[in-house]
Amino acid sequence: MSIIRWGVLGCAGIAKRAVIPGIQQSETGEVKAIASRGIEKATKTAAEMNIEKAYGSYEELLADPEIDAVYIPLPNHLHKEWTIRAAEAGKHVLCEKPAALNAEETAEMNEACRQAGVVFAEAFMYRYHPRYEMMKQVIQSGEIGEVRSLHGTFTFNNAKDTGNVRYRKDWGGGSLYDVGVYPISAARLLLGEEPAAATVQALFSPDHDDVDMMASGVLEFSNGVALTFQCGMWAFFENELRIIGTTGRIDVPSAFVTNENEQDHFFVTTENGRKEVEVPLLNQYALQADVIGRSIRTGDPLPFNGEDAELNMRVLDACLASARNKQRIELEEA
Repeated sequence: MSIIRWGVLGCAGIAKRAVIPGIQQSETGEVKAIASRGIEKATKTAAEMNIEKAYGSYEELLADPEIDAVYIPLPNHLHKEWTIRAAEAGKHVLCEKPAALNAEETAEMNEACRQAGVVFAEAFMYRYHPRYEMMKQVIQSGEIGEVRSLHGTFTFNNAKDTGNVRYRKDWGGGSLYDVGVYPISAARLLLGEEPAAATVQALFSPDHDDVDMMASGVLEFSNGVALTFQCGMWAFFENELRIIGTTGRIDVPSAFVTNENEQDHFFVTTENGRKEVEVPLLNQYALQADVIGRSIRTGDPLPFNGEDAELNMRVLDACLASARNKQRIELEEA
C-alpha cells in the first residue's frame, strides 16, 4: 500500500499537539506539507514538526499535486469553505469536529466530496480506539443487562483566555460545539441509534461573546433510554462516561482524551464485583489516520462517514436550539 501524503491547512494547537504526530506515527501516512496564512508561521511549524513543505496560503497547498489528503483544523466557520475547496482540488478530507456550523453546511460538504469522489471524515479520534468496540461487546453480551441510561461529561476551564477562537460566536464558538459533541457522538455510537429529542440548559456568557460556556442536557433515545451530559469551558476538568444497565454499569474515567503514556482501561461493575478491563496502549490519532488512509487506498467504506457527520450535526443543531429557546426540541423540528 502506498503512503498517503497529507497536507495540513493551518497551524492550530490540536494539529501540532496530536493530529500531526498521530499521522507521523501511523502505518499509512506521512505529513508532507503544512500551510498557514503567512509563510513565516508555516515555515516555523514545518521546522518544528519535521514537515518537508511549507506554504504561505491554503490555496498553494491544495494546488500541490503531491498531496493526497488534507487535515483541516481551522476555526469552525471555515470548515465548509475549505472542505469544499479541498474536494474540488481532488483532495480527501479529514475535518476537525464539529464538521461545520450546522447540518445544512455539513450536507453541502458531504455532497461536494461525493461529487469529487473523495473521502470525507469528521475527526472524532476516540471512536477509532478499540476501547469503544470492547465496550459495545460488553453491552451486547448482556453482562450489565439492558442499558437504561448513559452519562457523559467533558469540561475544562479556559475562561480567562477571552481572545480564544472558542469564544467567537460567529466563528462557531461554545462548549457544545467544542466538547459537547463528544458525549453526543458516543451515545449515538454505543446505542446504535439517533435520539428523538433534546433538552439543554446553558450558561451564555456576555464576557465571552454570548457563547455557551457550560451546558447540561438530555437526549431522548428509544425505550426510555437517555443520555444526560455536561460540557463546558468554564468548569473543572472532567472527561468521563458511564453506561448504566439493569444489572451493572461501565465506567470510563478517560472517555475521550486519553493519557499519552498510560493505558486508559475501563471498569465493569456488577453484583459479582468491579473488574478492570484492560485495553491496549495505542495512539488513537494514528489509528484514525490509518483507517482513513486504508479507505482512501482500497475504496472500502469508512466506519464513520459524511452521513454520520450530518446526523451528529442534526443533534447538535437541536441542542443549540433548545439551549437558546429554553425548550425541548424534537429532531424533526431541528
